[in-house]
Order: sequence, then C-alpha cells, then structure tokens
Amino acid sequence: MKICVFGASSDALAREYYDAARRLGELMAKGGHTLVYGGGADGLMRACADGAESGGGTAIGIAPRMFDEGNFLRRDFGELVFTDTMAGRKELMRSLAEAFIVLPGGTGTLDEFFETLTLKQLGEQPKPIVLLNTLGFYDTLCALLRDMADRGFVGASALGMISLAASPEEALFLAQIPDRSGARSRADYNK
Repeated sequence: MKICVFGASSDALAREYYDAARRLGELMAKGGHTLVYGGGADGLMRACADGAESGGGTAIGIAPRMFDEGNFLRRDFGELVFTDTMAGRKELMRSLAEAFIVLPGGTGTLDEFFETLTLKQLGEQPKPIVLLNTLGFYDTLCALLRDMADRGFVGASALGMISLAASPEEALFLAQIPDRSGARSRADYNK
C-alpha cells in the first residue's frame, strides 16, 4: 500500500515528534508499505523516511522543481520525482496514495490536510485520512472543526471523514481500514 505522509519540515521540535515520525516509517517498512512524501531532508519528513529506510522500506519523494537546488531534499533514499509547482506536487502525492497520515506540522502540512479533506468532502478522493496526534498536537484543531460544525460552517459529516490516532501503530492501522465515511457530493458540501 502507498501511504502519503504529510508533516513538518522543521528541525526545532520536541524529540517526541521525530520519534513518532521515525516509528511510523519503520512500521510502514515492516508492513511492506511505500512511503509517499514531500522528499524533505529535514524535520518529520526526514524522520519518517529515516525510519522507512532503516526498516528496508521504499519511498517516493515528490517535490516541486524549485526545491531542486540546495539541501532541501533527501536524495539518498527512494525515488525522487519533480513537479512544476507546489499544486502539482500535492496532486501527484494524492494520486499515488491509497491513504494519508498527517503528522504534526505547520501551514504547509495543514494546507495539504485541508485540501485533501475538502476533496474527500466533494467525493473526489475516498481514501482514509488519519491525524497522528503526537503530544495532543491535533486536539485544538479537532475542537475547532467540531465548533465549526456546531456553528454550521462545516458539515457534521466532515468530522467522520478523519481518524485521530494516538500512536504510530494506531495511525497505520486506521490508514488501512477502507473508507466508510460516505464522501459527500458537491451539493452536500455546504450543509
């Protein structure tokens, strides 16, 4: 199974975030899964790829051509594919993936998550989406989404399209469960 992992590129986080990302990569390799990720040489992307490599796994890094200079990318593990734009990067990652696991991250990670969730709401991608809630990172986001649903800004069904995992083991388990959330049509999107 090809699993797309979104996550932070920062190297200034608490150790537990890197440990969980690395463990996820190890578990994916052990299970014979391919890591699809942004190809980053730093942060949680790097830690997950390191785990996959240490477990003998495979990876496909996808990056926009603008990252082809400098030390932004991990070039020594797996296949590296370039796209023309960031939008193309996300599109290719989504098309290759059979499931998504979202590690803690910043605005780029949240952009990837929300676009993937929006497409799921529109019925354009039925694949599982799992948030790995290391150190309770996604607690406030989940509370915000619940509040948005209560106020009518987000359809209540959107909350059922996301799984929240407390550990890398649980995240990988949930990513492998076929989606049963019932993605909505465009007409249902604003309900």
